[in-house]
Amino acid sequence: MIAVIDYGMGNLRSVSKALEHIGADVVVTDELQKLKDAKGLVLPGVGAFKDAVRNLKGKDLWETIIREVEKGKPLLGICLGLQLLFEKSYEFGETEGFGFIKGEVVRFELSKEYKIPHMGWNQIYKKKESTLLEGIKEGEFFYFVHSFYVKPKDEKVKLTETDYGIFFTSSIEKENILATQFHPEKSQKAGLKLLENFYRFVRRN
Repeated sequence: MIAVIDYGMGNLRSVSKALEHIGADVVVTDELQKLKDAKGLVLPGVGAFKDAVRNLKGKDLWETIIREVEKGKPLLGICLGLQLLFEKSYEFGETEGFGFIKGEVVRFELSKEYKIPHMGWNQIYKKKESTLLEGIKEGEFFYFVHSFYVKPKDEKVKLTETDYGIFFTSSIEKENILATQFHPEKSQKAGLKLLENFYRFVRRN
């Protein structure tokens, strides 16, 4: 079973429907026991970093997620769910994240020709091979909506980069932690393939 973590922020229905489409047994939940029982976790998210941290802690989900990830349970972060995995964000002041990945979350500072938020279809360029990217071609298009992006300290965690005025990290991998800045649940065939790859990763662990 894959648990989609419900902390009041994110496209929970579209994420769960996409996972069901590729054959996964899915539950959308904020119940701690269900998170503990799940074989894999998905942390989606749309909105502000500070609000997400407050909601996760307010529902007592924060420490449970840390414990489950530290045990080696596979986790897929999506959009804000990727950013929360880092040490801190500067959105509406400085806020500490989970700190699973060394680095920070910063706002795009681009010339006027680039609109903020970065919204729509854009390409990914692979930095390394991964189970998550199997069957996904170089330069594949995925759907993005974000004004902030992650800056990992360790180049080795970068899975893909995307060009939007600058090259920014658009997905990461560190052991059992996988995460994307783009929305696979909104990215049609390529997005479903990525979710299928995550599901295979979960079953293998």
